[in-house]
Amino acid sequence: MSRFFSKKYASLVPYVPGEQPRDRKYVKLNTNESPFPPSPAVFNAVLEEAGMLQLYSDPDCSILINKLSEVYGVAPERLIATNGSDEALEFAFMAFCDGEHPIAFPDITYGFYPVFAEKNGIPYEEIPLNDDLTVNVEDYIGINKNIVIANPNAPTGIALPLSDIERIVASNPDNVVIIDEAYVDFGGESAVKLTEKYDNLLVVQTFSKSRSLAGARLGFAIGSPELIADMHTLRYSTNPYNVNRMTCAAGYAALTENGYYMQNAETIKRTRAYTAAEIEKRGFSVTDSKANFLFVRHGKISGEKLYLGLKEHGVLVRHFKKERIKDYCRITVGTAMEMKTLLDKTDMILGGEK
Repeated sequence: MSRFFSKKYASLVPYVPGEQPRDRKYVKLNTNESPFPPSPAVFNAVLEEAGMLQLYSDPDCSILINKLSEVYGVAPERLIATNGSDEALEFAFMAFCDGEHPIAFPDITYGFYPVFAEKNGIPYEEIPLNDDLTVNVEDYIGINKNIVIANPNAPTGIALPLSDIERIVASNPDNVVIIDEAYVDFGGESAVKLTEKYDNLLVVQTFSKSRSLAGARLGFAIGSPELIADMHTLRYSTNPYNVNRMTCAAGYAALTENGYYMQNAETIKRTRAYTAAEIEKRGFSVTDSKANFLFVRHGKISGEKLYLGLKEHGVLVRHFKKERIKDYCRITVGTAMEMKTLLDKTDMILGGEK
């Protein structure tokens, strides 16, 4: 770090994104991207907007917001569009959390939550998952803190039923509960409908996973008009043109062809089930994932060794060094052919272990 770096950030440990190596062609199953390309309308919309890049984008993303309103059945004033769901999450941390309003989240979850808290000087509590890596709902009932829960959780893929989400929200009426639904389209239950009932609930979603727009960086949040207004205050104080013209157009076009993406999500769910069954035959334990990835562990090979072996064979998966999950690997569900390659290479690695 330079001698000019602010001391308030000196101890900050940044989030580490999944690796993006360029040394060879990999079967890329490490960052939970969709294996399917965007729909045709997206390409046309992006090309059309590219000819107007000399003009600022609409700071209100009106066309996109109105389409989201139609698709999700919520009023436009209950919506905010953001530069990826990460921006929506940080706006929420900034808007609702401080020294008097700390935040709690699981100890095994999306790695950006503690980074957002540390960066913004927010006290936080990491609540341990159960031994089976599930969230203990009772740990969040009436705790008088803001809460963020990824549902389905990452990297475990395990989802809470909507009834448990509602219990958490209802028991903390004076605190904001953020439900991060990045993977909800792959088998989880969305809490969007509960945002009409509870003014302390904020639901965050993304176009990165089920809608094949990870590279476009587009997210959104749904909540009470008051919560959304607070987040707009942060947005207008940070970057009012946070969603660029091409991304806004891409998001709108994707929503007009929503059936294509939901069909792809169904295909991914079928491929996930097939791959989980096949990998279990090879001696792995697999969590009950409702996301577009599998979280797996083998009793005879460490997570790191499996990750390194697959990488050597041209297959990228994600390994985490955190003590509780160091023996696991997270594997994105790709195409049927990509999963066959994964299984074949896994067989080669396991064969070498005998």
